[in-house]
Amino acid sequence: MNLYRTAAVVTVFSAAEHCLGFLYRILLSRMLGSEGLGVYQVALTVFSVFLTVSSSGLPVTLSRTISKHRANGLRSREHAATSAAVLLSLACSVPVTILLFLLREQFSQVFSDPRCADLFYILLPGLIFTSVYAVVRGSFWGNKRFLAYSLVELCEEMIRICVGVILLVFVQTTLADVNRAAFAVLISYLCSFALALGYYFFKGGKFRSPKGELRPLFASSLPVTTMRTSSSLMSSLISVLFPLRMQAAGFTAAYAMSEYGVVYGMVTPVMAIPCAFIGSIALVLVPELSEHFYKGRTEEVNALTRRALSTTLLIAGLLLPFYIVCGEDVGVFLYSNARSGGMIAGCALMLVPMSLTLICTSMLNSMGCEKHTLGIFLAGSGAMLLCTLFLPKYLGGGALLAGMACDSCITALLSLLLICKKTGRLRMGQYCLRLAAAVLPSVGLGAVAHLLFVRTLGYFPAFALTMIVTAAGELLFFGLLRLVDVRALFARFTRIFKKKGKKIS
Repeated sequence: MNLYRTAAVVTVFSAAEHCLGFLYRILLSRMLGSEGLGVYQVALTVFSVFLTVSSSGLPVTLSRTISKHRANGLRSREHAATSAAVLLSLACSVPVTILLFLLREQFSQVFSDPRCADLFYILLPGLIFTSVYAVVRGSFWGNKRFLAYSLVELCEEMIRICVGVILLVFVQTTLADVNRAAFAVLISYLCSFALALGYYFFKGGKFRSPKGELRPLFASSLPVTTMRTSSSLMSSLISVLFPLRMQAAGFTAAYAMSEYGVVYGMVTPVMAIPCAFIGSIALVLVPELSEHFYKGRTEEVNALTRRALSTTLLIAGLLLPFYIVCGEDVGVFLYSNARSGGMIAGCALMLVPMSLTLICTSMLNSMGCEKHTLGIFLAGSGAMLLCTLFLPKYLGGGALLAGMACDSCITALLSLLLICKKTGRLRMGQYCLRLAAAVLPSVGLGAVAHLLFVRTLGYFPAFALTMIVTAAGELLFFGLLRLVDVRALFARFTRIFKKKGKKIS
């Protein structure tokens, strides 16, 4: 029960963070336009490569190392492990930052648009601070300080949005809008670093001799870092390769950048909404799963795995009817862009493999399968690259979505097979059939309602009523198939309203 309560608290913070970030992305899309958003996204994508190299594998490895020390009763080694992780992060981020500034003229040639290079070098000073921040936050994760972990993340997002809004809306300057948006990101990096480090010392954290921890941490984090670096490199390669392949197919450079901006700046954030909930589950689950795994508690590991997978599938299943039925309207409503709406509806089914990939990768890493997840990632990335190379001529921006679909399906399938090998048979076939039996009629009801409302009402009333009817259908069908306890939900809401009524009176 404590696990569920903790996951619920983390989910609230994560949902708030993603909601704020989502609203900010809508503001950026309207102020920068699809082309400007594409430039902004390309610069962030390339910067994330170096951020990934500096620290990406260390937080999850440090978390698992701390959990392992806790399971073995070696609490004194936790500070040494954190110190080792910070030292490894600095050993990478400081030389990389200096080298990139020294070779600015040469490195800027990587970008097809000089505006991307300007944004990248605005972000670059934050590399060192963000790398250390990521490691310190990993120590919160390992010590199960989920509230601090989530709160610092939320503060970073809030600072980014506040500074971004001030710079973009209220400050009058000749500086380009995309550059001002990049400065907002840099300031948020510096503030989150200060908050995380201050909390670490406030809670008794110390930097001790990393002796005995450097080599194990480096060896364990290397596969994760390699996988995530490869992912960032792949994203950067695609950000460069996709416009070139579009131009080779006869499209203009501006249209190619606009398509990239629509996919990665508008469609991908909507498709990532389940990550707010699934990421919270993974955040709470990983330390718990690691402790049980290293103590050899096979039954507990299997139970936690089934619980995480069923919850992940339920989240994806609940969102799926809304994406299929209302996807086109969402693109128009959020971005005033019909193209993005069509893409959201068209790739709605991708929610399932994307969600499974996220939770499966976290679980496998917590069980020491970093090398396996690296191999699985490379298999999926190969499919993504092939789609980017050969499909733009036929699908335009849809080539990126086709690549994402192939990537997520391959990685989800291989990850599930590996989890079954590690934990035994999961026996979730009946649950999946019940879920499909609830989703399909919900989609049908929503589609019929949408068709009727669009013919008789205006855009917004039709959109709102379709959402209400789809939600009502989900309550009915998910409740009948006992996927959601509708009575418990109504009882909980009734108690909440009664408490509010007493306070008001």
